[in-house]
Amino acid sequence: MSLVNTAVILAGGKSTRMGFDKQLIRVKDICIVEHLVEMLSPVFKNIIVVTNKPELYKDKNIAIAEDVYKGYGPIGGIHAGLSKSQSMYNYFIACDMPNINKCYIEYMIKRLEEDSFKSDAVITKKADWIEPFNAFYSKKLIPAIEDNIKKGKVRTMELLEISNVLYIDEAIARGFSPDWSMFANLNTREDLKGLV
Repeated sequence: MSLVNTAVILAGGKSTRMGFDKQLIRVKDICIVEHLVEMLSPVFKNIIVVTNKPELYKDKNIAIAEDVYKGYGPIGGIHAGLSKSQSMYNYFIACDMPNINKCYIEYMIKRLEEDSFKSDAVITKKADWIEPFNAFYSKKLIPAIEDNIKKGKVRTMELLEISNVLYIDEAIARGFSPDWSMFANLNTREDLKGLV
């Protein structure tokens, strides 16, 4: 099993505020998921898309995973991606986060290496808030996720509270993205105006 060779794109959200499925957002004449695959391919050998609509990708050369635990939101997607992956550590991004920062990804990998791959996750903090995506999660978390789901603890924060997390401070992250755009989500139609 490889250590850090896989990126997981979560594309299964309800898209309530957007008013249509975010998987269908187009960036430079391709769907946003394909855009993310293009951006991540130079960094990761394997890319997995977790989706509740696998038919959207049947003609694409993209590995697909579906939630084992359906209806549990992001934690179900994290579980699906980790379960499908052949890598111990996996980079996770939501499909509505178009601004990939390769230098920051490489920095997180470096931090994992310096930590001798002892951590369960690498997560960025913004004040008292955590950024659950643009982050790394380990396959070691699968049993804890399954246990939490059985107990009704389905928030990502509840998983991280019982895990060995390597947190990156906001000041360090802002050195890579001063405007915090690498964590920006597309939530409304207004947000789409900045896309080319």
